[in-house]
Amino acid sequence: MRLTTSSLLVILPLLTAAQQQQKPLSENLQEWFEKAKSYIPSTATAPVASTAAKAAANNVETLTTSNWQSVLSPSSDSDPSQGPEEWMVLFSGGNKSCYGRCAGVEKAWNESAALLAADPTAPNLAYVHCDQSPILCTTWAASVPTIWHIQLPVTGADQSTPATTIRKLGLNTTTVTAADIVKIHAEKTYEKRPVYEGALHPFDGWAAKAGLNVPLGYVLYAAANIPSWAFMIVISMGSRYVMSKRTGGGPPGAGRSAPLGGAPPANEPAAR
Repeated sequence: MRLTTSSLLVILPLLTAAQQQQKPLSENLQEWFEKAKSYIPSTATAPVASTAAKAAANNVETLTTSNWQSVLSPSSDSDPSQGPEEWMVLFSGGNKSCYGRCAGVEKAWNESAALLAADPTAPNLAYVHCDQSPILCTTWAASVPTIWHIQLPVTGADQSTPATTIRKLGLNTTTVTAADIVKIHAEKTYEKRPVYEGALHPFDGWAAKAGLNVPLGYVLYAAANIPSWAFMIVISMGSRYVMSKRTGGGPPGAGRSAPLGGAPPANEPAAR
């Protein structure tokens, strides 16, 4: 059977479309993202980054020690039948907590926030800067840079509230892209990570249930910032106190008796 030129022109687009349908969503998502970036002139990089940052500022909640409990709570009009409320929280920092390596992560986060804004099924987004809110990061025992995927349960008709599901996803400071962050939601890559059930779980841990998570955060933060020389002084003073108690304490020479057969002390008369 001979194929004419017109037949090839019809078949080739169909083969290409079929091949694209066989590709996984991750590859198509990456291709779409790279194609969108290719249309942006290199001279427009700074304005685009600025636009992405503005979009992120409009779509991302900034969490602090004073507002996180009110922000991370299901809205009053949430429908329990729709399942838990989904959140993605980025923990980042500056020179102190991230050693100046989180700039690329925040750029990718801002770009992903702009992309997720067009998705009606996208999760809620929040951001924590651990240089500016160190107590919150200590309270949650959060490392940087990481994204916490949180599923906040909605209170049911019987007023029961299931456990809050948290999964932590570490980010590579040199290779992370906006597409990688979008995949956390689009492809549910968070499901590959184990559920966090530690004692410092901000919603269901023993400290949170006892109302001690925030005070404990202050204590842990203060302990982490005590200089090493202060610990050495405390240890030295403690060891000296223990040794003095073991040797009987009191001024030097107290409690010692005269050697057998020797002369009596100068303040005592000699025996006759």
